[in-house]
Amino acid sequence: MGKLNNVTYGLINHLSGDNGTINGQGRTWWTKYRNKHLNYTRGPLVQLMWSRDIQISHVTLRDSPFWTLHPYDCQNVTIRNVTILAPLSGAPNTDGIDPDSCENMLIEDCYISVGDDGIAIKSGWDQYGIAYARPSTNILIRNVIVRSMISAGVSIGSEMSGGVSKVTVENLLVWNSKRGVRIKTTAGRGGYVRQITYQNLTLENVRVGIVIKTDYNEHPDEGYNPKALPDIEDINFDRIRGRGVRIPVRIYGSQAIPVRNVTFRDMLVGITYKKKRIFQCSFVQGRVIGKIFPSPCNNLEMYDGEGHLVRQSTSQNNIETDYDS
Repeated sequence: MGKLNNVTYGLINHLSGDNGTINGQGRTWWTKYRNKHLNYTRGPLVQLMWSRDIQISHVTLRDSPFWTLHPYDCQNVTIRNVTILAPLSGAPNTDGIDPDSCENMLIEDCYISVGDDGIAIKSGWDQYGIAYARPSTNILIRNVIVRSMISAGVSIGSEMSGGVSKVTVENLLVWNSKRGVRIKTTAGRGGYVRQITYQNLTLENVRVGIVIKTDYNEHPDEGYNPKALPDIEDINFDRIRGRGVRIPVRIYGSQAIPVRNVTFRDMLVGITYKKKRIFQCSFVQGRVIGKIFPSPCNNLEMYDGEGHLVRQSTSQNNIETDYDS
C-alpha cells in the first residue's frame, strides 16, 4: 500500500506508492452497476480536490469502481511513473487519469490499460460546467503508453464546458485500441477546445486513429441549453505514425459546430480499411503542410514543405464520413 504525506486542507504534497498497489476492488461495483442495483454513483479510486503542488509517483492503481485518478480544480500537478490497470471490457467508466478543471499539469512516463479512456481531460458538464467556469489549461502529457479497447488513448471531453486549452500530447503510444486520440463534445456543452497539439504519436492496431466528434449527445439532465455551442479550433497534428489502422482520421464537425484551423504535418499511417473514405471530414477548415499518407480530405488546403499553396480547399463543408466513431 502507498503512503500519503503532508496532508492539510487544500494541499497535498506527495503521494508515493513506493512501487506498491492500491486496489479498488472494482468488480463488485461493476456488477452492481450493470445489474442496476446502485442508487448512487460509484466513486473514483483516488480523488484530489481544490489542491495544489501535488506529486503522484511510483504507484499502481487498479480496478477502480469508476474513474481511477481524478484531480479536480487543482493546480501544479505532476503524475509520473504511475501504472493504471483495469479489465479492457466489463469495467465501465474506468478511465485512467481525468484532469478536471486543472491548471499546470504534467503526466509522464505512465502505463495505462483500462476499460474506458486512458486519459480524459475535462472541465465540467453542460450548464454546471459553464457556471463553475474553471478551464483545464496548460497540460503536458508525454511518454505514455495506453491501451483502451472501449474508448480512446487520450480524450478531451466530453465534459468540457469550462473550456480546455494549451494541451500538448507528445511521445504517445496507443496500441490494440478502439481509438487513438479523440476530442468529443456536443451542443449544450458551451465552452471551447483550442490550442491543442499532438506530436510524435504512434498508433498500432487502432480502429480509428484521430477523432473529433461534435455529436456526443449525453447530458446530466434536461436543464442544458441546446444553443450553448462549443468552439473547436487551433488543433495541430505533427509526426503521426501508425500501422494496422482502419480509419486514420475522422473529423466530424457540423454546420452548428464547425472545426476550425486544423493542421496536419508529417503523417504516415498504414491502413487496413480499403474503402475510398479513410481520411474523413465534415465541416472542417484547415491545412496539410508537406506530404502525408493517406491523402487528406478535400476540405483541407494543401501546402508544400516551404509553405506554398498546392491545392485549394474545394469546400470546407464537404461531408466525407461513413464510419461511426
